Amino acid sequence: MSPAEAEAPSQAEAAYRQLRDKLIMLEIRPGEPINDGQLAVELGFGRTPVREAIKRLEVDHLVVSYPRRGTFATNVDLTELADVSEIRELLEPLAARRAAKRASSAMRQELLDVAAAIATLDPSAAESRDLMRYDLTVHRLIYKAAANPHLEDTLIRYDNLATRIWCLVLDKVPSVSGHITEHVDLLKAVAAGDADKAGELALHHVTNFEETIRKVL
Repeated sequence: MSPAEAEAPSQAEAAYRQLRDKLIMLEIRPGEPINDGQLAVELGFGRTPVREAIKRLEVDHLVVSYPRRGTFATNVDLTELADVSEIRELLEPLAARRAAKRASSAMRQELLDVAAAIATLDPSAAESRDLMRYDLTVHRLIYKAAANPHLEDTLIRYDNLATRIWCLVLDKVPSVSGHITEHVDLLKAVAAGDADKAGELALHHVTNFEETIRKVL
């Protein structure tokens, strides 16, 4: 769980977050059936909160239900890359600029703490999927710091879709360490209140993501 999600959630919320991230990181593979009873046992929740979580995941387009067939993890559609990137190229810089202007003192310190943690990572020793979890953490922190819940909800959804695309081709990408270390300067710019630089770096990060993916497709 990222620092931005450290509040004590309800069981349904906790189940939702855990299942969402399993789907995003492809720990639940595309097309895999979703068994609420089995997941309840695995996660340590009752079936009711897990069912509530699954309903929310349908709205997020991470699972899909078919009458008389059941519920399944959605497939990752690589043709969506351009559409997802187009939206993120507009909204990620907006969120970074807003965060630079509006983040609280406590949030700015949290951003710096994450930047410091990423700066000390040993990319050679880290697993690619572990590095991608830092990517999720950074983006969710910046969205929260932007202090616009509608923008936050929208960007989380599209960042989730982008991360699934990334994870699908992760084995083909030579290294994701550069993609993750880009966050250090972005986090520092947001924490320093430099809105223009934060917006520029956020845009570069998103466009670099798309270019990297297209090279391996």
